Amino acid sequence: MNGEKIFVTGIDTDAGKTYATAWLAKQFMAQGKSVVTQKFIQTGNVDFSEDITRHRELMGISLLPEDLDHTTAPIIFTYPASAQLAAQKDGRQIDLSIVDRSSEILASRYDVVLIEGAGGLMVPITDDYMTIDYVSSRKLPVALVTNSKLGSINHTILSLEALEHRNIPVKYVLYSTHLDSDKIIAQDTKRYVAQYLKKHFPEAELLFVPVVL
Repeated sequence: MNGEKIFVTGIDTDAGKTYATAWLAKQFMAQGKSVVTQKFIQTGNVDFSEDITRHRELMGISLLPEDLDHTTAPIIFTYPASAQLAAQKDGRQIDLSIVDRSSEILASRYDVVLIEGAGGLMVPITDDYMTIDYVSSRKLPVALVTNSKLGSINHTILSLEALEHRNIPVKYVLYSTHLDSDKIIAQDTKRYVAQYLKKHFPEAELLFVPVVL
């Protein structure tokens, strides 16, 4: 098996990636596909990824063997910050080949591997290497998570333009409806993002993540 790998990123740190990643996993499950989620680099945790635990809860399944042996979250830092700063605080180096190996192991066992990033595309992994560099170098298609928080249109368009500039395919734009606190802004954001995608990213599928999975 050589499963499809998709990188799930957000327009910012609190875009709703964990929730949206689990929802997308459930959509693949409903299609009869085997799917697993992976955490790219986990920060702010000790020994185990809380995001992976949350994925499984939202997917309605128990922890997988690949969770228990850390294949789905191979790099964990204790400090809740960017990977670059968290690694510095923990006095460790980031070896991305560990992430690569984990992704390949998962792709050999599952139809789809959803790799949830940490923060947005420009989050630094080192002083001169960002998340978007990793996505580009591994030729991973992206699922971009957005929402209707004030400023999200700006962040969404900037993210999409950055992906286009690096020739990174946008497979999905996942709109998190559970952050729709202002209905007027939410309605306009949905309209604007849909309009922008139709014109500039017609191949991208706009999906709406419901409040309840």
